[in-house]
Amino acid sequence: MTTPAQVLQEFFPLFDLHDAALKPRYNLAPTQTVLAVRQVEAGQKPRGVLLRWGLIPSWADEPNMGSRLINARADTAATKPAFRAAFKHRRCLILADGFFEWQRRNKHKQPYHIRLRDGRPFAFAGLWEHWGGADPPVESCTIMTTDANEAVMPLHDRMPLILPPEVHERWLDPEVQDRAEVESLMKPYPSKDMILVPVSQRVNNVRNDDPECVHAVAPTPAAPSQRELF
Repeated sequence: MTTPAQVLQEFFPLFDLHDAALKPRYNLAPTQTVLAVRQVEAGQKPRGVLLRWGLIPSWADEPNMGSRLINARADTAATKPAFRAAFKHRRCLILADGFFEWQRRNKHKQPYHIRLRDGRPFAFAGLWEHWGGADPPVESCTIMTTDANEAVMPLHDRMPLILPPEVHERWLDPEVQDRAEVESLMKPYPSKDMILVPVSQRVNNVRNDDPECVHAVAPTPAAPSQRELF
């Protein structure tokens, strides 16, 4: 997430993002803080909030469980004990302007930065929870995943669930609790709107968090070029 708060507000005018700005991040990792948007009560304007990435269920005995719940499958979240309450009552959007995925060919893994062709920020579908087992309590989130579209499929069979702007309000509305209605919003993002850019191995180390992590590089011989991915 590298988009400045003022620009984010222009792209998401229905949300209040003024108090939830993060410094630019180029290599966010699980258990770190991400920028999310949630609507706690019906009729309330959705607001930006900082959440820990890795959902800690309200009933968890200890917070380390969150490190194992960084993603929730769109096809099972409604019934899994760790996610079903949040799926019904506590959905959120997690804002980003790109994500990483790796492709393995032989013994090599080539990282790719995946973003929208026009470079604008977007929103992952997410779930959030409040865990009261610490002082202060921990608020955390997970990113929904779905079947990969044609662009991402050569890298992985799953991808984060990106929601188009026209469904953001319905996704956040706590009064929308019908499982079928919620699931109708969860579709893979169109391939034609996305671009996959090979980047350096720097992203493999979470301590590297700078613009070089998202700069395009020539793919190694063991990895396909961008043209080969389509």
